[in-house]
Amino acid sequence: MAEHDNKGKEKVFSRRDFLKTSGVAAGGIVGGAMFGGVVGSLYQSDEGTQTAETETDTEGASSEGEVLDDARTYFSRGEDFETLSAATEKIYPEDDNGPGAIELGVPYFIDRQCSHFWGRNSREYMMGPFDYTAAETHGIQSKMTRAETLLFGVRRMLEISREEHDDDFANLDEDTQINILESFESGDVDITGVRSEDFFALLRNMTIQGVYADPVYGGNRDYGGWRMIEFPGPRMGWGNDIESEDFQVIDPEGLRTYQGGGM
Repeated sequence: MAEHDNKGKEKVFSRRDFLKTSGVAAGGIVGGAMFGGVVGSLYQSDEGTQTAETETDTEGASSEGEVLDDARTYFSRGEDFETLSAATEKIYPEDDNGPGAIELGVPYFIDRQCSHFWGRNSREYMMGPFDYTAAETHGIQSKMTRAETLLFGVRRMLEISREEHDDDFANLDEDTQINILESFESGDVDITGVRSEDFFALLRNMTIQGVYADPVYGGNRDYGGWRMIEFPGPRMGWGNDIESEDFQVIDPEGLRTYQGGGM
Protein backbone atom coordinates (compact mmCIF):
# COMPACT_ATOMS: atom_id res chain seq x y z
CA MET A 1 0.00 0.00 0.00
CA ALA A 2 1.36 3.39 -0.94
CA GLU A 3 0.59 6.86 0.31
CA HIS A 4 1.89 10.29 -0.67
CA ASP A 5 3.38 12.89 1.61
CA ASN A 6 2.77 16.63 1.40
CA LYS A 7 5.51 16.99 -1.21
CA GLY A 8 3.99 14.39 -3.52
CA LYS A 9 6.63 11.75 -2.86
CA GLU A 10 5.47 8.19 -2.54
CA LYS A 11 5.84 6.54 0.86
CA VAL A 12 5.93 2.74 0.92
CA PHE A 13 4.42 1.21 4.03
CA SER A 14 5.42 -2.20 5.28
CA ARG A 15 3.07 -2.79 8.20
CA ARG A 16 2.53 -6.22 6.66
CA ASP A 17 -0.61 -8.25 6.06
CA PHE A 18 -1.58 -8.28 9.71
CA LEU A 19 -2.07 -4.52 9.80
CA LYS A 20 -3.97 -4.56 6.52
CA THR A 21 -6.53 -7.02 7.87
CA SER A 22 -6.85 -5.77 11.45
CA GLY A 23 -7.79 -2.18 10.67
CA VAL A 24 -5.01 -0.65 12.71
CA ALA A 25 -4.81 3.04 11.98
CA ALA A 26 -4.07 6.19 13.92
CA GLY A 27 -6.83 8.57 12.96
CA GLY A 28 -5.52 11.58 14.83
CA ILE A 29 -3.40 12.88 17.64
CA VAL A 30 -4.17 11.27 20.96
CA GLY A 31 -4.38 13.82 23.75
CA GLY A 32 -2.77 13.27 27.11
CA ALA A 33 -5.94 13.95 29.08
CA MET A 34 -7.40 10.55 28.10
CA PHE A 35 -4.96 8.46 30.01
CA GLY A 36 -6.40 8.28 33.47
CA GLY A 37 -4.79 11.29 35.12
CA VAL A 38 -1.47 9.56 35.59
CA VAL A 39 0.55 12.70 36.20
CA GLY A 40 -0.13 14.09 39.63
CA SER A 41 -1.82 10.89 40.81
CA LEU A 42 1.19 8.67 41.37
CA TYR A 43 0.68 8.61 45.13
CA GLN A 44 -3.10 8.27 45.19
CA SER A 45 -4.98 5.02 45.67
CA ASP A 46 -8.58 3.81 45.70
CA GLU A 47 -10.00 1.97 48.69
CA GLY A 48 -11.31 -1.47 47.95
CA THR A 49 -9.41 -1.78 44.69
CA GLN A 50 -7.19 -4.80 44.25
CA THR A 51 -4.17 -4.82 41.99
CA ALA A 52 -3.27 -8.08 40.31
CA GLU A 53 0.48 -7.48 40.49
CA THR A 54 2.55 -6.09 43.35
CA GLU A 55 6.19 -6.64 42.52
CA THR A 56 8.16 -4.16 40.46
CA ASP A 57 11.35 -4.45 38.51
CA THR A 58 13.75 -2.00 36.91
CA GLU A 59 14.79 -2.62 33.33
CA GLY A 60 17.42 0.12 32.99
CA ALA A 61 17.65 3.71 31.89
CA SER A 62 15.31 5.23 29.32
CA SER A 63 16.33 7.18 26.24
CA GLU A 64 16.23 10.31 28.41
CA GLY A 65 18.38 8.72 31.10
CA GLU A 66 15.53 8.48 33.63
CA VAL A 67 15.62 5.07 35.29
CA LEU A 68 12.02 5.30 36.53
CA ASP A 69 10.74 5.49 32.97
CA ASP A 70 11.79 1.88 32.51
CA ALA A 71 10.41 0.49 35.76
CA ARG A 72 7.54 -1.99 35.47
CA THR A 73 4.78 -1.21 37.94
CA TYR A 74 2.06 -3.71 36.98
CA PHE A 75 3.40 -6.57 34.84
CA SER A 76 5.74 -8.01 37.45
CA ARG A 77 6.48 -11.30 35.64
CA GLY A 78 9.14 -10.90 32.99
CA GLU A 79 7.53 -13.42 30.62
CA ASP A 80 4.24 -11.50 30.70
CA PHE A 81 5.94 -8.22 29.89
CA GLU A 82 7.97 -9.82 27.09
CA THR A 83 4.74 -11.18 25.61
CA LEU A 84 3.10 -7.77 25.85
CA SER A 85 6.13 -6.15 24.21
CA ALA A 86 6.24 -8.62 21.34
CA ALA A 87 2.50 -8.23 20.72
CA THR A 88 2.68 -4.43 20.56
CA GLU A 89 5.61 -4.65 18.16
CA LYS A 90 3.52 -6.83 15.83
CA ILE A 91 0.68 -4.32 15.96
CA TYR A 92 3.03 -1.38 15.36
CA PRO A 93 6.28 -2.74 13.91
CA GLU A 94 9.42 -0.84 13.04
CA ASP A 95 9.71 -0.10 9.33
CA ASP A 96 11.11 2.48 6.90
CA ASN A 97 8.81 5.14 8.33
CA GLY A 98 10.24 4.98 11.82
CA PRO A 99 10.58 3.03 15.08
CA GLY A 100 8.19 0.38 16.32
CA ALA A 101 6.26 0.05 19.55
CA ILE A 102 9.12 -1.32 21.65
CA GLU A 103 11.58 1.42 20.73
CA LEU A 104 8.86 4.01 21.37
CA GLY A 105 8.33 2.67 24.90
CA VAL A 106 4.75 1.51 24.29
CA PRO A 107 4.96 -1.53 26.63
CA TYR A 108 5.98 0.74 29.50
CA PHE A 109 3.22 3.18 28.59
CA ILE A 110 0.67 0.37 28.86
CA ASP A 111 2.20 -0.91 32.09
CA ARG A 112 2.00 2.54 33.64
CA GLN A 113 -1.63 3.01 32.60
CA CYS A 114 -2.55 -0.33 34.15
CA SER A 115 -1.20 0.81 37.51
CA HIS A 116 -3.39 3.88 37.87
CA PHE A 117 -6.94 5.19 37.48
CA TRP A 118 -7.43 4.06 33.89
CA GLY A 119 -6.31 0.51 34.53
CA ARG A 120 -8.44 0.15 37.66
CA ASN A 121 -11.60 1.64 36.06
CA SER A 122 -11.72 3.59 39.30
CA ARG A 123 -14.03 6.30 37.99
CA GLU A 124 -16.53 3.98 36.30
CA TYR A 125 -19.52 1.93 37.42
CA MET A 126 -18.28 -1.65 37.65
CA MET A 127 -21.18 -3.51 39.30
CA GLY A 128 -23.38 -6.12 37.62
CA PRO A 129 -25.39 -7.46 35.99
CA PHE A 130 -23.04 -8.43 33.16
CA ASP A 131 -24.70 -9.66 29.97
CA TYR A 132 -22.00 -11.66 28.22
CA THR A 133 -24.32 -12.26 25.25
CA ALA A 134 -24.96 -8.56 24.66
CA ALA A 135 -24.30 -6.95 21.31
CA GLU A 136 -20.93 -5.30 20.71
CA THR A 137 -22.65 -1.89 20.76
CA HIS A 138 -23.25 -2.39 24.49
CA GLY A 139 -19.53 -2.25 25.14
CA ILE A 140 -17.37 -4.64 27.13
CA GLN A 141 -19.51 -6.83 29.39
CA SER A 142 -17.06 -7.87 32.07
CA LYS A 143 -16.40 -7.23 35.74
CA MET A 144 -12.67 -7.27 35.01
CA THR A 145 -10.78 -4.00 34.99
CA ARG A 146 -8.83 -2.89 31.94
CA ALA A 147 -5.59 -3.86 33.65
CA GLU A 148 -6.90 -7.33 34.46
CA THR A 149 -8.19 -7.72 30.90
CA LEU A 150 -4.75 -6.97 29.49
CA LEU A 151 -2.97 -9.18 32.00
CA PHE A 152 -5.28 -12.17 31.53
CA GLY A 153 -5.15 -11.76 27.75
CA VAL A 154 -1.37 -11.59 27.68
CA ARG A 155 -1.09 -14.67 29.87
CA ARG A 156 -3.52 -16.53 27.59
CA MET A 157 -1.31 -15.64 24.62
CA LEU A 158 1.69 -17.01 26.46
CA GLU A 159 -0.22 -20.16 27.39
CA ILE A 160 -1.29 -20.81 23.79
CA SER A 161 2.26 -20.24 22.56
CA ARG A 162 3.68 -22.77 24.99
CA GLU A 163 0.94 -25.36 24.44
CA GLU A 164 0.81 -25.20 20.64
CA HIS A 165 4.36 -24.16 19.75
CA ASP A 166 6.49 -25.21 22.74
CA ASP A 167 7.96 -21.75 23.17
CA ASP A 168 7.18 -18.33 24.57
CA PHE A 169 5.25 -15.90 22.36
CA ALA A 170 8.20 -13.51 22.21
CA ASN A 171 10.39 -16.24 20.70
CA LEU A 172 8.02 -17.33 17.93
CA ASP A 173 8.49 -16.35 14.31
CA GLU A 174 6.57 -13.37 12.97
CA ASP A 175 3.92 -15.30 11.05
CA THR A 176 3.08 -17.46 14.06
CA GLN A 177 2.79 -14.43 16.32
CA ILE A 178 0.47 -12.74 13.83
CA ASN A 179 -1.68 -15.88 13.53
CA ILE A 180 -2.11 -15.99 17.31
CA LEU A 181 -3.05 -12.32 17.43
CA GLU A 182 -5.55 -12.79 14.62
CA SER A 183 -7.18 -15.66 16.52
CA PHE A 184 -7.74 -13.27 19.44
CA GLU A 185 -9.05 -10.55 17.13
CA SER A 186 -11.58 -12.92 15.55
CA GLY A 187 -12.87 -14.11 18.94
CA ASP A 188 -11.70 -17.71 18.51
CA VAL A 189 -9.86 -17.81 21.86
CA ASP A 190 -11.45 -18.36 25.27
CA ILE A 191 -10.27 -16.05 28.05
CA THR A 192 -11.74 -16.31 31.53
CA GLY A 193 -13.94 -13.29 32.21
CA VAL A 194 -13.63 -11.41 28.93
CA ARG A 195 -14.06 -11.93 25.19
CA SER A 196 -10.80 -12.31 23.29
CA GLU A 197 -11.86 -9.76 20.67
CA ASP A 198 -12.38 -7.19 23.45
CA PHE A 199 -8.91 -7.90 24.78
CA PHE A 200 -7.39 -7.52 21.33
CA ALA A 201 -9.25 -4.25 20.65
CA LEU A 202 -8.01 -2.88 23.97
CA LEU A 203 -4.43 -3.96 23.29
CA ARG A 204 -4.49 -2.47 19.79
CA ASN A 205 -5.96 0.85 20.95
CA MET A 206 -3.45 1.15 23.79
CA THR A 207 -0.59 0.42 21.41
CA ILE A 208 -1.66 3.23 19.08
CA GLN A 209 -2.18 5.59 22.01
CA GLY A 210 1.25 4.75 23.38
CA VAL A 211 2.83 5.66 20.05
CA TYR A 212 1.16 9.08 19.80
CA ALA A 213 0.59 10.22 23.39
CA ASP A 214 2.73 12.90 24.95
CA PRO A 215 6.03 11.34 26.14
CA VAL A 216 5.22 12.36 29.71
CA TYR A 217 2.93 9.30 29.83
CA GLY A 218 5.74 6.86 29.08
CA GLY A 219 5.42 6.21 25.35
CA ASN A 220 6.35 8.15 22.19
CA ARG A 221 9.98 8.18 23.28
CA ASP A 222 12.16 10.95 21.88
CA TYR A 223 8.96 12.12 20.14
CA GLY A 224 9.41 9.31 17.62
CA GLY A 225 5.68 8.94 16.99
CA TRP A 226 5.20 12.67 16.49
CA ARG A 227 8.23 12.94 14.22
CA MET A 228 6.77 10.33 11.88
CA ILE A 229 3.63 12.43 11.35
CA GLU A 230 5.46 15.79 11.71
CA PHE A 231 3.36 16.86 14.69
CA PRO A 232 5.10 19.58 16.71
CA GLY A 233 3.30 18.95 19.99
CA PRO A 234 1.30 21.36 22.17
CA ARG A 235 2.45 24.97 22.04
CA MET A 236 1.37 28.11 23.86
CA GLY A 237 1.32 30.03 20.59
CA TRP A 238 2.44 30.10 16.96
CA GLY A 239 3.25 33.78 16.56
CA ASN A 240 6.86 33.15 15.58
CA ASP A 241 6.03 30.44 13.07
CA ILE A 242 3.12 31.69 10.95
CA GLU A 243 4.86 34.34 8.85
CA SER A 244 5.96 31.88 6.18
CA GLU A 245 3.45 30.30 3.79
CA ASP A 246 5.65 27.25 3.32
CA PHE A 247 5.08 24.07 5.30
CA GLN A 248 7.43 24.02 8.25
CA VAL A 249 8.84 21.00 10.01
CA ILE A 250 9.21 22.02 13.66
CA ASP A 251 11.00 20.01 16.32
CA PRO A 252 8.33 18.55 18.63
CA GLU A 253 7.98 19.64 22.22
CA GLY A 254 5.85 18.00 24.90
CA LEU A 255 4.31 18.89 28.22
CA ARG A 256 7.64 18.71 30.05
CA THR A 257 9.17 21.24 27.66
CA TYR A 258 6.74 24.11 27.74
CA GLN A 259 5.76 23.62 31.37
CA GLY A 260 9.31 24.13 32.55
CA GLY A 261 10.70 20.62 32.74
CA GLY A 262 8.14 18.82 34.85
CA MET A 263 4.60 18.52 36.08
